Amino acid sequence: MTRRTTVYDLQSEKARTEGRARWLQLHVDNAEEAAAAVEAGISILSCEPDHHLEGIRASAPTAFVSVGMPHGAVASPEEAVRLGFQMLKRGADAVYCSHSPLFIEAMAREGIPVTGHVGLVPNRATWTNFRAVGRTPEEALKVLRAVRDLENAGAACIEVEVVPVRLAEHIRRGTPMITMGMGCGSACDTQYLFSSDVLGTHKGHYPRHSKRYDDFVALMAEVQVQRVRAFQAFAADVASAAYPEPRHQVDMDDAAYDRFLSLAQSL
Repeated sequence: MTRRTTVYDLQSEKARTEGRARWLQLHVDNAEEAAAAVEAGISILSCEPDHHLEGIRASAPTAFVSVGMPHGAVASPEEAVRLGFQMLKRGADAVYCSHSPLFIEAMAREGIPVTGHVGLVPNRATWTNFRAVGRTPEEALKVLRAVRDLENAGAACIEVEVVPVRLAEHIRRGTPMITMGMGCGSACDTQYLFSSDVLGTHKGHYPRHSKRYDDFVALMAEVQVQRVRAFQAFAADVASAAYPEPRHQVDMDDAAYDRFLSLAQSL
């Protein structure tokens, strides 16, 4: 595809394939990661609405980009609509929102594509703790009810995080929304991970559903060693007068400098 992927494209493909379409999805932190994701064939991205958003958009011109609305950034549906439009203007294709369906419905009524969230919702984890959600019949029904509420509110996509595979499959089959699956096996419309987990960029906790494909902690430690070496070499060159050399500087010829001295006397 040579143009930006739209909600219509994704939902049409889901309907055409009777739910058998699958997409790769990655949460990226900067333009470099976005460019690498696109080159690797990943067509759906998510990111934060920080200063990297415009660069991510430019690096992934055809990708579908769901941009997170910070939880608590808005206190009314009207504020959600205003911020949602701002995020679309900056390059979002959908606005991720973990607020209530009331906020999502307000944005959807104005034509803003919204990504909702069910299952383990980190912004609401005080009600569940960080664990799989929906393993009992009653809790599974509660998750499904939340899905229906978001669908009725007009959400275009829904993140389904750390719920049982069979529940995720039931959700995917029963909704036209694009289900973005994280920790749900291969049941959802997208297979979704964070770039930080894939790249191994941190020493902290890695979720059970994540998989590290590289060790950027070690790589960046080596990069830091190289930085120190380069800076030490620079300092040593200055101390020994090896830098700067004539080729690193400019000068004036004698006549120009004499003329400058003459002119300077008038100040």
